[in-house]
Amino acid sequence: MGFFSKIKQGLQKTRNSIANGVTSIVNSFTKIDEELFEELEEMLVMSDIGVTTATEICDLLRKKIKEQGITDPAVIKGLMKEIIAEMLGEDEGLKLTTTPSIILVIGVNGVGKTTTIGKLSAILKSQGKKVVLGAADTFRAAAIDQLGVWAERADVTMVKSVEGTDPASVVFDTIASAKSKGADVIICDTAGRLHNKKNLMDELAKIYRVIGRELPDASLETLLVLDAATGQNAVNQAREFKSVADITGIVLTKLDGTAKGGIIIPIKNELKIPVKFVGVGEGIDDLQPFTATEFVNGIFDGEM
Repeated sequence: MGFFSKIKQGLQKTRNSIANGVTSIVNSFTKIDEELFEELEEMLVMSDIGVTTATEICDLLRKKIKEQGITDPAVIKGLMKEIIAEMLGEDEGLKLTTTPSIILVIGVNGVGKTTTIGKLSAILKSQGKKVVLGAADTFRAAAIDQLGVWAERADVTMVKSVEGTDPASVVFDTIASAKSKGADVIICDTAGRLHNKKNLMDELAKIYRVIGRELPDASLETLLVLDAATGQNAVNQAREFKSVADITGIVLTKLDGTAKGGIIIPIKNELKIPVKFVGVGEGIDDLQPFTATEFVNGIFDGEM
């Protein structure tokens, strides 16, 4: 199954929430008036797009309708599709231009962080890249064991230590191992203890210092993993993590099981962080590069 088939299937619930909501509203109006805009804005907020971005979408909609002299409510759905596509902008893939390059993966427990690392490893390996994983979430023995299972599934090397080890030292050991093996990409799991931002900030700062010292010119991606099913809470997590780390991209998991996929829009619009991958299933090949055009098509009409 190709990306669009998977995203179309995965976005079924989100499409029911947003596109069907728009259709229902515009079909109940014979003219475009303020009451129509108010209902659209309320529907967007209820679809987890959030107040700020929902208001902006409706303001841009008013502007386009006025500029183009539109009077038919049926045109609104196509205009909203255009506006959201413009908000999402150009797609941004991983920037891994050095050998080795390094990817730090952050996120709270339960969002699918370890699973994402395993799936990402499989993608990179299928591209012919040699991958080394670092189990630097050392606060939970289960996290180390879980990453080991995924390393085996993806058939990549993993560097680990015992529970409680300094995460930065694991990153140091992983970099050393990757250098000796001639690896192309290093992926490091990290703890995501948002309840104690000071500890998390200190830990990440130490990891960044190790990377800066050992791989000063390497391409560095910091990917934040979010669970789409948590809706606006995921947007809040992104805001919190952005305050402690230089996030270069979002991985949005569990998109196939939720109607809250619209959170991709405020994440990009309000936080200016690109979504780089989406999870649309449980399989090792169900982590897909995010494509804005296909996402918008998948929401609004399910057609290419």
